[in-house]
Amino acid sequence: MKNRNFGTICKSVFLVTGLLATQSVLAAGFYLSEVGTPLSLGTAGVANPTNTLGADSSWTNPAGMTGLNHDSAVVGLQAVVPFMRFDSSVATAGGDDGGNAGNAQPVPSFFYVKAVTDKLRLGFSTAGIIGGGVDYGDKFVGRYATSLAELGAVGMSPAIAYKVNDNFSLGAGVSIVYTRFDQDIAINQSLVGASDGKLKIVKADDWGYQPYVGMTWNMTERAMLGLVYRAEMDVELEGDVKYHNWKLTPNKPPADDIKIDWNNPQTAKLGLKYRLDASNLLFLSAGWEDWSRFSKNRLAFKSGALNPAVTLDRKFDDTWNAGIALVHVNGSHGISVGFDYESSPVDDEHRTFDLAFDEIYKVSLAYAWKGRKDLDFSLGSTVYIVGDAKIDQTSQGVRAKGKFDTNYVVFLGGTARYQF
Repeated sequence: MKNRNFGTICKSVFLVTGLLATQSVLAAGFYLSEVGTPLSLGTAGVANPTNTLGADSSWTNPAGMTGLNHDSAVVGLQAVVPFMRFDSSVATAGGDDGGNAGNAQPVPSFFYVKAVTDKLRLGFSTAGIIGGGVDYGDKFVGRYATSLAELGAVGMSPAIAYKVNDNFSLGAGVSIVYTRFDQDIAINQSLVGASDGKLKIVKADDWGYQPYVGMTWNMTERAMLGLVYRAEMDVELEGDVKYHNWKLTPNKPPADDIKIDWNNPQTAKLGLKYRLDASNLLFLSAGWEDWSRFSKNRLAFKSGALNPAVTLDRKFDDTWNAGIALVHVNGSHGISVGFDYESSPVDDEHRTFDLAFDEIYKVSLAYAWKGRKDLDFSLGSTVYIVGDAKIDQTSQGVRAKGKFDTNYVVFLGGTARYQF
């Protein structure tokens, strides 16, 4: 009897491990350059490395805080509204296309800069820095790969900046990051004549930290360079594993905890700000993100008899981005427009339903105006136009193939800024 029970345990645990190993584990997560502020949301993030105009510089480039002559605070709120509709061409297990798989989310943010001396600035920010997710529903054609996957990360970031001289400043900060991940996967039980079961990864979370540094250099009276580097961050999520309608074996797998490890990639972004005239600023930027380091994801089951572990390779590549933006100021009013391109980290043959990621074209627009006394307001929007993200994935012996005929994300935000 002991040998039979042990064999059942082995079969159950390794079946679940194999089930997860057929597909990737991370929800549609990515770094967000839009943090709900005028220069991030209204320039598609192009102005971030040369931001010396707002308290959100404490996050976008800490060296830019030296451009603020007074204490300043910015409070923002943005809504992230994805539209993702899959169009299947092959679905060997039947099902539907899942409708709009995107989930709308509100994302608040707060930024503060304190002018300690003429040369020294301290800052603090709280913002959603990584986010995304998909919810295809339980009848989705790719449900054996994933039916739901959600990832979110919030960073609380103290920062410091020092003006070395009138032309050169340095800054540094560290983001204390809370990350949470949830995922649902349907279990194919057709071989035992049963309806689908479900495996749920619930509230897998972790606290980590990510240092970042920046510099600004006024090359001339009109031109400024800005550079920001963010270090790699080790993510070690731990959460619960739950099973519903399990029929494959007499007993459910004993593993009820899971640990998921990956590395958030390091990034570098260079920006140029050029004053065309008294009313117009031109911004250019180019960046690199080390997504090949994120490619390996490790899963380890816990609280079971065997505690197996597997390593999944997403086959991700490094990405690059480039953009251009213009800010026009007329008295107490201002308007900004921006465009940015980001390459895809994954080729079509390796793309998965949980991270249906492709190249992104960003288009943005924002409007700002002065209120009473030292209070300013802004409204802005950025639209991510994502590639069709072709997918051909086989999970648990079931193939689903197609593309996203609708695939874009709308950011809508507003802020209030107060200078003390």
